[in-house]
Amino acid sequence: MKKLGLIGYPLSHSFSKKYYLEKFERENITDIHYDLYPIEDILNFPLLYERDPGFYGFNVTIPHKRNVMRFLNEFSPEAAEINAVNCIQVRWQGARPYLKGFNTDAFGFKQSLLPLLKPQHTSALIFGNGGAAQSVFYVLRELGISFKIVSRSRNNGGLTYADLTEDIIASHKLLINCSPVGTFPNVEDAPNIPYGGIDSAHLLYDLIYNPEETTFLKRGKERGAVIKNGHEMLIFQAEKNWEIWNQEG
Repeated sequence: MKKLGLIGYPLSHSFSKKYYLEKFERENITDIHYDLYPIEDILNFPLLYERDPGFYGFNVTIPHKRNVMRFLNEFSPEAAEINAVNCIQVRWQGARPYLKGFNTDAFGFKQSLLPLLKPQHTSALIFGNGGAAQSVFYVLRELGISFKIVSRSRNNGGLTYADLTEDIIASHKLLINCSPVGTFPNVEDAPNIPYGGIDSAHLLYDLIYNPEETTFLKRGKERGAVIKNGHEMLIFQAEKNWEIWNQEG
């Protein structure tokens, strides 16, 4: 039986396992299993595939999207530029595994964002500067959308939350939350920004998908903005993973 799985730590909740097992059942895909592999120390990662040639792909989540890269033989262009992977393709060359890393988070974000973009969405504010944000930076550069990073401390010419005014919010019509603020169970939390600067020309995108409508999105919707959560992004990246794992060669 072929094996796929998600590595990360901890893995208390997984969109991926539920999604793929339902996909296998719905599409009558047999002889493939997807499971969770909570790995606290990334040095234990090779023990999975070196002992079991049934593995032909992995997903990667926090905290291993970067530190897993030392074990990979090759990277796709976007994974190399973002310097993080969330998808690994395993191919066997005789008795030796050959691992290639991809970043399908960027693909998923781009595909879910594109239908919502309007002419006024030429500049963005990005809340958070962690691993999740790196794929967003990559996509915005690719699309020619300028952006400023907002974080708790000033870095690389970015802004802090204390710097924000309603005028700054008003002049950036695309607002993207890449921070974990507002994730279940802390559903009342939201990025500390002046929401009064938001109007109907704004697009608010939150990478969080649980809850379905974060307080960040609710407050934007109350002011007439278009809103989007991260669920469709996950679906797009999951299907891209499946395509990569099943490529010839």
